[in-house]
Amino acid sequence: MDRKKLLITGIVVALIGLWIGFDLGAYFTLENAKAQQIALQDTITSNPITASLVYFAVYVAVTALSLPGAAIMTLLGAALFGFWWSLLLVSFASTIGATLAFLFSRFILRDWVQAKFGQRLSAINNGVKKDGAFYLFTLRLIPIFPFFLVNLLMGLTPISTRIFFVVSQVGMLAGTAVYINAGTQLGQIESLSGIISAPVLISLALLGLFPLLAKAGMGIANKRRLYAQWEKPSHFDQNMVVIGAGAGGLVSAYIAAAVKAKVTLIERHKMGGDCLNTGCVPSKAIIRAAHTMAEITRAKEFGIHTGKASVDFKQVMGRIHQVIAKIEPHDSIERYTNLGVNCIQGEATILSPWEIEVNGERITTRNIVIATGARPLVPAIPGLDKVHYLTSDTIWQLDQQPKRLLVLGGGPIGCELAQSFQRLGSEVTLVEMAEQLLIREDSDAATLVQQSLVADGVSVKIGHKAVRFEPSDGSSVNSARAVLETADGTQSVIEFDAVMLALGRVANVQGFGLEDLGITTTKRGTVEVNDYLQTCYPNIYAVGDVAGPFQLTHAAAHQAWYAAVNGLFGQFKKFKADYSVLPAATYTSPEVARVGLNEKEAKQQGIDFDIVTYGIDDLDRAITDGEDHGFIKVITAKGKDKILGATIVGHNAGELLAEFTLAMRHGLGLNKILGTVHPYPTMSEAAKYTAGVWKKDNAPQGLLAWVEKYHRWMRGPSHPQQEPKPGDSTEATETNIVEPPAMQRTVQKAEPTVTEK
Repeated sequence: MDRKKLLITGIVVALIGLWIGFDLGAYFTLENAKAQQIALQDTITSNPITASLVYFAVYVAVTALSLPGAAIMTLLGAALFGFWWSLLLVSFASTIGATLAFLFSRFILRDWVQAKFGQRLSAINNGVKKDGAFYLFTLRLIPIFPFFLVNLLMGLTPISTRIFFVVSQVGMLAGTAVYINAGTQLGQIESLSGIISAPVLISLALLGLFPLLAKAGMGIANKRRLYAQWEKPSHFDQNMVVIGAGAGGLVSAYIAAAVKAKVTLIERHKMGGDCLNTGCVPSKAIIRAAHTMAEITRAKEFGIHTGKASVDFKQVMGRIHQVIAKIEPHDSIERYTNLGVNCIQGEATILSPWEIEVNGERITTRNIVIATGARPLVPAIPGLDKVHYLTSDTIWQLDQQPKRLLVLGGGPIGCELAQSFQRLGSEVTLVEMAEQLLIREDSDAATLVQQSLVADGVSVKIGHKAVRFEPSDGSSVNSARAVLETADGTQSVIEFDAVMLALGRVANVQGFGLEDLGITTTKRGTVEVNDYLQTCYPNIYAVGDVAGPFQLTHAAAHQAWYAAVNGLFGQFKKFKADYSVLPAATYTSPEVARVGLNEKEAKQQGIDFDIVTYGIDDLDRAITDGEDHGFIKVITAKGKDKILGATIVGHNAGELLAEFTLAMRHGLGLNKILGTVHPYPTMSEAAKYTAGVWKKDNAPQGLLAWVEKYHRWMRGPSHPQQEPKPGDSTEATETNIVEPPAMQRTVQKAEPTVTEK
């Protein structure tokens, strides 16, 4: 911090210190004013200009220094100067003081705050640049936050000083008038009985109701401004129209129909969306086939001898389409029509906030839910259009297995399909630009997955990216090669017959009218929604991949409930979408499943936490099944059993995660899991043993020492040879108290510890 900043900061601190040290605030209270009301009013009458200037200067100082008492001073000024003169004084004094506090925050703190938190504040900065005046006006008119806090925080944003002054002056005027009116009434009280007089009670009621009235008024004004260019229908054909019949759209339509609303569901392609047709269902079907092949190769491990196994790829793909066909009725037009949903197949276009066109027909609706999903990202890599590339949408159309498959992207889709095709007989190379696979997961979890992929034969190239594709002289018709490059510029060449793109997904936000309505999108290309999943138009919602932030089927279904309920009943009660306990799983072998925070995220957020780890290699059922690998890692609040997150790596990790998800959702800690009986031998016991690790490492050692002395006393006098020698361990005694016998053996064998962070 330079000298100017230090000097200004020192002056401000000194002034605040003088105010507190000399208790100057005591002179500016209603009680003091009432006690000396006649003398003060005589002084004001004889020296109105001087008295006004002194009051004005003190008000500016109190506001500029962000001292408590601005509201009291407003009431005080009204009681002493009357309504109109005090309104003039307070209005300008509060704005000038607020601007000085704004400038102080900007000069002293903004550069440091933006440098340190600029990335996190980017959304706020962009919002202030775009609509900062209206946002500030709302904060001034509706005092959700203390005004002094608004002054300091706005100084950290890009809003100009001129706009801040003008908007503050106008925005605070109505609230100031309400306070001054209350002050004038209080100033006329001569006795305690005057408090219950009608004018005072009305003024105080207005003071309490003003924020609510202002909020309602701002909401109405904002809606009128937003919808001004559109003509609202006098009658609506539907209560809700849903665009897109994937997971989010299906659930939204289902809920609307269940509560007897009239709802139309529009799908341009296939019911069930990506999950049924190109995502979850087919990918899990091929994973099952690949797992079967892997089990066959392990048969000797269990004393089973088989002949040489082979893969009929056409039959594998045929079964995948059979599985899709078997599940299709769950998402079919017939089923949803029977549920009461009006299903239409066609291209939807949003014409206005209440009107949609499909197949030449116009439908009016009170609410719209956008559930148009996403599509695979196809990057602009030179030469890509000249080679045989696949995506998660098109790979299911294969009828011949690629001999050499190149997979770009080490996220969940890339890892799952790379391992599956390798196990089915392809020679797979997996390329990831980052320094680890599954970049969102902890490094120890990603490492186990990478080791398993390598053990299966996948060639994993971390820290590489494809920079171009070239034709190859290979014998295969589809033979080509990719040029890979590392961060230091080193290049290598990979020959392949097909390349699978697993580099993420892009939200479908174009082609159905969002641009014409001016519905905004985020930097990630998803539709911008608020906590209630509303777009900039309160009656238009977005859910699933098109809205983000999670591209998960169950996340889309979760959001769909909020969108449907808020759209149909929001005038009575709205619900904020809650993502605090949202599980996710990657279906590699071993699986990686997580809910809540992992270690990486807890560190990034600066949370004080403990880590509890239990090795699944110690679990009896895992050993008997030959799946004794992986771990459970639970993040807990420091010194408490509250679960902040859990990561599981191992066989059927997705199934094991359910217990931790349930516990987090309902506020149950590890002690509750420890006290729950689990059948033996099962994989589910791993959750209990993890809780036992926490209990062991958080056992009250001081209390246990006294308990040991109590038991020794209860045994009575003993022979000297029976007394424990100095240094003898009491670990078994401590463990016996806090853990059942089966857990003692498991925990002592694994010897996990709590790592403090």
